[in-house]
Amino acid sequence: MGSNGSDHPLKDYVEEKGLRRRKKLDKDSEQTDPIDQSIEVEYRSSKEESNSSFFDKVEYQQSTTLRQSLVKEIAQSSKRDVTPSPPRQSLDHCPSAPVSTCRKPLVDDSGIRYSKSMTDKKKIQWPHDLKLDRLSESEKKKLIVELVRIQNDGTVEVDLNKNSPAASELLDLQPVEGPPIIFADTSFSDSKKIIPRLQICMLVVGTRGDVQPFLAIAKRLQEFGHCVRLATHANFSTFVRSAGVDFFPLGGDPRVLAGYMARNKGLIPSGPGEISIQRKQLKAIIESLLPACTQPDMETGVPFRAQAIIANPPAYGHAHVAEALGVPLHIFFTMPWTPTYEFPHPLARVPQSAGYWLSYILVDLLIWWGIRSYINDFRKRKLNLPPIAYFSTYNGSISHLPTAYMWSPHLVPKPSDWGPLVDVVGYCFLNLGSKYQPHEDFVQWIQKGPAPIYIGFGSMPLDDPKKTTDIILEALEDTGQRGILDRGWGGLGNEARDNIFLLEDCPHDWLFPQCSAVVHHGGAGTTATGLKAGCPTTIIPFFGDQLFWGDRIQERELGPAPIPISQLSVEKLSNAITFMLQPEVKSRAMELAKLIENEDGVAAAVDAFHQHLPAELPLPTATPDRDDDPNPLQWFFIQIGRWCCQPCGGV
Repeated sequence: MGSNGSDHPLKDYVEEKGLRRRKKLDKDSEQTDPIDQSIEVEYRSSKEESNSSFFDKVEYQQSTTLRQSLVKEIAQSSKRDVTPSPPRQSLDHCPSAPVSTCRKPLVDDSGIRYSKSMTDKKKIQWPHDLKLDRLSESEKKKLIVELVRIQNDGTVEVDLNKNSPAASELLDLQPVEGPPIIFADTSFSDSKKIIPRLQICMLVVGTRGDVQPFLAIAKRLQEFGHCVRLATHANFSTFVRSAGVDFFPLGGDPRVLAGYMARNKGLIPSGPGEISIQRKQLKAIIESLLPACTQPDMETGVPFRAQAIIANPPAYGHAHVAEALGVPLHIFFTMPWTPTYEFPHPLARVPQSAGYWLSYILVDLLIWWGIRSYINDFRKRKLNLPPIAYFSTYNGSISHLPTAYMWSPHLVPKPSDWGPLVDVVGYCFLNLGSKYQPHEDFVQWIQKGPAPIYIGFGSMPLDDPKKTTDIILEALEDTGQRGILDRGWGGLGNEARDNIFLLEDCPHDWLFPQCSAVVHHGGAGTTATGLKAGCPTTIIPFFGDQLFWGDRIQERELGPAPIPISQLSVEKLSNAITFMLQPEVKSRAMELAKLIENEDGVAAAVDAFHQHLPAELPLPTATPDRDDDPNPLQWFFIQIGRWCCQPCGGV
């Protein structure tokens, strides 16, 4: 589809053993074309990994003859000067800091010299992928009709008991035991590669818990000299900007989306009245993706055009925008979205393990079925791309894209059937607690008794906040525990008591270490923070991946079985609290916490992004937004952005 940037005509090439020495253009051409200028960069040979004093100098040609003519054509059509800006020599002494002792990309004005993975050199395709590719549209539709049952709450159940001929032919109802089929992948090589400073757009749809790990990654990418824009819902503008990251609003309201998911639990609307709500939200999100990647900053007017995109799967349309712009796309997510035989898709119920892999394919097809009209309209009207077939493979799927999953491999190891395009990087913490100043009365309440139990449901809406509060209070009284009730979006709690503290807002990474155990909805970020703090955990899932994380907690005996919010009772919550307070449960939680403490998920995420960038990166192209000369205010911010793109730690 071109979303990985491999088909874009404006490329820089990198050889397997180093930077390719490009043909120099004729002297006459060099003298007459200011665009065609070569820059000299240093390249460290892999043989000199341990010898920091030795560098190979190579000449890196910025443009080929083809690119030269294309850029000239763009420049003429836009009627603006495209002469490159002079090097930022005044910042030569202030390179971006390395992220850790084992990750030391060298940064200068030419870009990041980065060591590529020595193992992830091939693309892998399993035999069942090839079988699926050969299915016709009618066969895919038949597969859904035979195997999928939509429950009353909108969740998807994949049932293989019907002995479906389509499923039998596709998978033989057994995991594939044979070796994968390996195709050469020229985007990977043994060499070090140079990564230019990029304008990166992050497209993130979801609640604050979904946005927070992306913000941590954005801040680290900025330390590498990249200019990063985080595009998400307008509700999070202050949150993003206060962290020092550029913000752009996406359509959709996270409160509406969370309410919809809580009422419907899964992919399919549970009633006719829900359809219009979901359609409006989807259309608003999809329509906002292209402006997020191409429009100037809405406050400063500074021009922006994405040269790479990072997105989570619910930002439907990400791959199509990347295709239209000809830029690389990297998927990051907090829940599994890549087919595997080890566990089912979090949005599907699969009673038989043989259907785990198939559940991902069916969910992908159902998603595509639901959004195809919006995507095809978006492709035709906004992206000038042809429409996609009704049941085309890989248009709800991310299996062909570089993907990084943001959870600890010590909790859920990378499945053996995930290929080199997929990484499990670890949890990505923003560490907000280091700057938090709690109210004195809150600190005094915590200190005057035994460690309390945290209970809160974050952004989840509650149908009956009073009933839920009464259940919690009675369970705490039955077990003799103190509790912190986080009111959240659901309005949990009514009035404070001696053993109850009502909390409005507090960073979990500061709060959870003060607690003996935690009870929450099972959002990936909240789960991660509780595990890092060594807290036994009870998950009360509402929808989505929350039940998946509850199952993982139970498997590791870090907490009891998850209790769906619709089944919450005094007896079940009391039993869960009693289970969490067992010393052996606390001991297991502390062991995992030590492992998580030694991870650096943010550094690993940045590593994965750099390693999976294609060897051939497109040059930035002119945009209609930048045709005119900037006004004085725009010019001022352009200069600020030009000189202050990276942090200056030594001035």
